Amino acid sequence: MENSFDLIVVGAGVLGTFHAYFALQRGLNVLLLEKDARPREATVRNFGQIITSGMAEGEWFDFARVSLEMYQKIQAECDISIRQNGSLYLASTELELQVLAEKHARYAAIGYPSRLLTTAECRQRLPAVQASYCVGGLLFEQEVTAEPDLLIHRLLAYLTERWRLDYRPATPVQAVTANAAGCEVVDARGQRYRAAQVLVCTGRDCQFLFPEVFAQSDLQLCKLQMLATYPQPRVQLPGSVLTGLSIRRYPAFRNCPSFAQLLAEPAPEALQRWGIHLLFKQALDGSIIIGDTHEYAGLADAAKLDFNNADELNQLMLGEARRILDLPDWRIQRTWNGYYTQPKAGEIFQHSPDPRIHLVTGIGGKGMTSACGFAAQHIARLV
Repeated sequence: MENSFDLIVVGAGVLGTFHAYFALQRGLNVLLLEKDARPREATVRNFGQIITSGMAEGEWFDFARVSLEMYQKIQAECDISIRQNGSLYLASTELELQVLAEKHARYAAIGYPSRLLTTAECRQRLPAVQASYCVGGLLFEQEVTAEPDLLIHRLLAYLTERWRLDYRPATPVQAVTANAAGCEVVDARGQRYRAAQVLVCTGRDCQFLFPEVFAQSDLQLCKLQMLATYPQPRVQLPGSVLTGLSIRRYPAFRNCPSFAQLLAEPAPEALQRWGIHLLFKQALDGSIIIGDTHEYAGLADAAKLDFNNADELNQLMLGEARRILDLPDWRIQRTWNGYYTQPKAGEIFQHSPDPRIHLVTGIGGKGMTSACGFAAQHIARLV
């Protein structure tokens, strides 16, 4: 029957696209609907850092390890912009270095490779690091990065050509319902599609379908600000570069014996207030991406997080960035913001208003790192 599928996925960000990928691998006939002509939300507005090492041990760390393997597997078949260039955490104090050493020992025990670096080794890998900042580091050579403005578009092209995905962009969905015959999806032009099951993975647009469900959820919206310098041909920043503020923020470090002591140390109030932790990544054109901030509001108050990029926050990030790196050119080529949803409690939002309709969203800031592994398990459970 025309417009009849085994599975319809609404939303072609990284979460929805990987659900489609694993469903296709199981032989399902899949339709993927995307509201925009090209995905343009959180999946393309991030650093492209895929940081398994930052995940808390347990289920989501396992999802991230699966994701890492799958990214490399797909890259071997099709260039989706994955580069194995590692993740480096820089310690700025002896206590931060102690936490990194504890994490190194823990990861060794569970078989996730890492390497402690001295100050000299950090500077050899990263000549731009300020000598006054770095006292050592922890390197994960197996970790990868992606180019967020390339990855999802190339992945969608790969799924369309290699796996015969039926992908329809510029198709906003108006309604998702279920009856005795199955599920029905109606788009903004009135076109109707039928399926045995529907997955709704719509990111920050989640409140527009099933608004009564999301009005009662604990989902909140997070706004981030990021910057990029002009291309820096004389600078080499391999992979993801993370800092002492990242050690304090990432869940992976919370089970380290010295973490509570580290958290008790005073940090600049302005950086804390805006949720700033400094990350760096060099894009393919040589520009350095710097960020980021974190501002939160409940879905009902989402309008409080407007589209402006406050220069005050950009200057806070740049002030801390200059303390960490010595770049020959600090001019900023562009600034932008991103938005994602996440639950106040828990790791992801899941709800099934009907046994055949599944809402899956609110993966937070870990989508690039762990959405692939989560989708693999979720599809296996649904099928």
